[in-house]
Amino acid sequence: MTAPAAEPTIFERIAAREIPAQIVAETDRVIAFHDIAPQAPVHVVVTPKQGAYRDVVELAGGDPGLLAELVDVARGVADELADGDFRLVFNTGANAGQTVFHVHAHVLAGRLEEGSLAG
Repeated sequence: MTAPAAEPTIFERIAAREIPAQIVAETDRVIAFHDIAPQAPVHVVVTPKQGAYRDVVELAGGDPGLLAELVDVARGVADELADGDFRLVFNTGANAGQTVFHVHAHVLAGRLEEGSLAG
């Protein structure tokens, strides 16, 4: 578990309703909202409300139950917005594209574009 940052992360501020977001799902510990720069027809960020973990590896080691809850919320979002078909992406580390160091997943769904990663 990482020491709390001096300033709340953008995701903590969204969860606290300090920054507006189009929220699509929420539990006591997890929040899901539309990404402001979508990379797919459905692009939702799912994250714990508290920024105790920097990435999915820390979360899995520190609170596997919270990780399971996050994945369950992601599944519910996909069921509601994309007929249950989705990709779930965790970027881990700056060189992998992580820009907010508060664990979060991207729910991506919709028609795959030609040439996009499939597998």
